[in-house]
Amino acid sequence: MPVTRPAAGPRRRPPLSDLVVSLAGALFVLAGAAGLIPGPAAVALAVAGGSALACVRLAWLAGAPSGPPAAAPPTERFGATVPPDPPEPAVARPTGRRARRVALSRRVAGILDVAVLAAGLTVAVLPLSDPAHRLPVAVTGLAFTTPLYAVALLRLPGRSRLSGAERLSRAVDVMGLGVSLVFAGWVLLPAGPVPPAARAASVGGGLALAVLLVAAVAERRRRPGAALCHAGAAATLGGLALLVVLLACTAPDGGLLAVAPPLLAGALLTAAGARRTAAGERPRTGAAPAAWPGLTAPAGIAALAAGHHLWTVGQFTAPEIALGLSVIPPMVVREVLAAADHRRRAERLAASEARLRLLAGDGEWPADAPPADRGELVRVLARRTGGALLVVDLHGDGTAVLDGPVLTEVVHRLRSGSGRDDLVARLTDTEFAVLTDLGPVPAYALGIRLLAALAEPCPRPGGASRIRASIGLAETTGGDPGDVLRQADLARRRAVQLGRDRVEWYDAYLEEQLVRRLDLERELPGAVARGELDLVYQPVLALADRRPVGTEALLRWRSPALGTVLPAELLPVAADLDLLGEVGRWVLDRACRQLADWSEGGRELWMAVNVTPRELAAPDFVARTATALAAYDVPPERLVVEVAEPAVARELSTVVARLAGLRSLGVRTALDDFRAEHASLAQLRRLPIDLLKVGPHLVGPGADGQRPLIDVVANLGDRLGLEVVVEGLESDAQVAGARRAGCRYGQGFALARPAPAERVEAWFEEFPSTSR
Repeated sequence: MPVTRPAAGPRRRPPLSDLVVSLAGALFVLAGAAGLIPGPAAVALAVAGGSALACVRLAWLAGAPSGPPAAAPPTERFGATVPPDPPEPAVARPTGRRARRVALSRRVAGILDVAVLAAGLTVAVLPLSDPAHRLPVAVTGLAFTTPLYAVALLRLPGRSRLSGAERLSRAVDVMGLGVSLVFAGWVLLPAGPVPPAARAASVGGGLALAVLLVAAVAERRRRPGAALCHAGAAATLGGLALLVVLLACTAPDGGLLAVAPPLLAGALLTAAGARRTAAGERPRTGAAPAAWPGLTAPAGIAALAAGHHLWTVGQFTAPEIALGLSVIPPMVVREVLAAADHRRRAERLAASEARLRLLAGDGEWPADAPPADRGELVRVLARRTGGALLVVDLHGDGTAVLDGPVLTEVVHRLRSGSGRDDLVARLTDTEFAVLTDLGPVPAYALGIRLLAALAEPCPRPGGASRIRASIGLAETTGGDPGDVLRQADLARRRAVQLGRDRVEWYDAYLEEQLVRRLDLERELPGAVARGELDLVYQPVLALADRRPVGTEALLRWRSPALGTVLPAELLPVAADLDLLGEVGRWVLDRACRQLADWSEGGRELWMAVNVTPRELAAPDFVARTATALAAYDVPPERLVVEVAEPAVARELSTVVARLAGLRSLGVRTALDDFRAEHASLAQLRRLPIDLLKVGPHLVGPGADGQRPLIDVVANLGDRLGLEVVVEGLESDAQVAGARRAGCRYGQGFALARPAPAERVEAWFEEFPSTSR
């Protein structure tokens, strides 16, 4: 009887042949890097095996028979007539729509075969060509391969018609990623005049990569074979575009080795994708769309490219700044589209919940019934005199979608994990409550069990989703139900703040902390617009004659509702509310304006402004600083940007790049709160800083009668060309110790207290002149 081949088999490991050619390619690249083989020859040899293997596979797919093979005639072996081998089991001939799909797959495989062959021949002739002719060869190969891939990918079977919203979303993704790749290619090209071929290849290659990568990610779950073909095309065309750039910029032969990995991977991925498509892969209509990092990918690419450019070049031209800023609009549009999509899902969820509530029945709660609502929970709470309430907050893991099937599974797990008499209630879209008769300790154990149950992956179309949860627990004492709900919700908020996947217990001290935190979160948004932020200034003095040389701007929030809030309490809240950028921009602007006012009076002072590594990480931080300086005509060397040393290690590379960019403007930089530990000393040489700020604890005598650490730090600063500022000086003895160690500058209550600008300016009048 005829047999049919399966549409798609289980996922298998890469074939041994792929591993062998990949290993061989890696060895040739290493040989080229070591100088054992010339660069062009190493590239040709590294790519040759993969291209040949891929071409053979694609040629077989293009000419593979679709029906049962004919019986072979008798053959003569070693002088004897041998009967023919028995025919293989018949394969059902595809008919109708499937026949057209198979024929289309063959034609696509043939086109891809020519494309892979063209790319392989492009690098194969490099070592045989005169160096002057290599660039035309690479341009010809790219120009010939690109349309072949375009035609083949557009003809891949299984394409579906996208809705208007899907087309718009994909176009925005392509635009955001494309602009970031073009910006990266633009600023990573060598400084100076760039050959037109290199510029065209970098711009065109960036746009093509964006289209192909977005399509590959979008099709990864629905049509894995097509996704592999798109990824192979991206790797191949990206490798050829990189080859054109390197040859146009007259890169050394060793630099050409960079094109071997993408070209080798592109050939193998193209063949693998075509094989899956030709096997009869059917589109999975129920598969969820893949989560595309529409914000992180473009922003990360642009930030890395900008950081590298600042590190190597030190400044941006006007076109580069404009191109970098053009990354932002697509990201904003994508967030608007995501918000609209989220709103539509919420409306569908609310409608579904309303339909489910029509089934509440006579008040009894069978296992498959929908959960109670908040009103029912409050009515039951009013009758309880003991037990506990658990509020469960659900969070997706970044790819999980809290849609109907997932929430149904969540309700099932909450009911299964709870007791028979426990009440499960739905509070919001992502919050549930479990009311139990258990005491506080058993209720805590119940919360741990519910966390474990919810942590198991939830099956859904297109893959499993992992749900994270935070649980707050409060005792029910027969008091006001609103108080119990509030207490459990405060405990839930604490669980979220401490990292999620945990159960937190309510207590009075917790409420005091959380209420204060909630007040801060409620009042801080809009504080800048309302004019509630303020700066005070602490003078920095020269220790030799105690004359002011600069000031440090210290942030204060004068809240009408909360009083004066210091940075230690303000900044963490601003970070959680994503307001650090707004607050930081205000501080920088106000400090520059004040410095300009003082400069008009002939005082040559510096102004130190504190920033966090998160603020420094903003791609436009250096540009914003330059804008603020220009707006108030402040000389760059009068501004000092301080970053605290304990927070630097987490984002060292980004901090180094931003500080280097600031120094390229002429702005001075400082490392605050230097700890003089081994790790601090090790990273000190990497940081492009001008000032080193240390605390007064280093001034006191060292352990076992050894000399104070400030002597060591001052000596180190002198060797590295850094000025040392001792802050927090509160006694004349500390001031004298800092001066004896050779430190030039100091600040603290023993020298001058922080004060508003008017009082500091009046204090300045006591000195005939001030200088750096």
